[in-house]
Amino acid sequence: YKVGDIVDIKGNGAQQKGMPHKSYHGKTGRVYNVSRRALGVVVNKRIKNRILAKRINVRLEHLKHSTCRVDFLRRAQENDAKKKAATAAGTKVENMKRLPAGPRETGFISTKGNAVQEVRPIAFEFL
Repeated sequence: YKVGDIVDIKGNGAQQKGMPHKSYHGKTGRVYNVSRRALGVVVNKRIKNRILAKRINVRLEHLKHSTCRVDFLRRAQENDAKKKAATAAGTKVENMKRLPAGPRETGFISTKGNAVQEVRPIAFEFL
């Protein structure tokens, strides 16, 4: 781990030393301090009506590298490659933004050869 890494906090019951409080379980934070067996992590914690940046020390057994930026970094690499290819070809770069999935294709369902089935709840049988 290095300072600035993004980590996920997940308490591991097998190692009870350096375990984070239950309110930090499942949270994501940024490393600000590295020592032999533990890391200092900055985590956002909601306290009543505000969110505070808390600094906690957690042992390595309760941390793992976060994958939250993997997709972003992959997209950034792809976009850079597209830009280089477009400048080499002398064309303009198309839209680089993510687009939501459009609606599905339309179509008709044929009843030829398919008997129509009536769908209704099963009647309750009292035993």
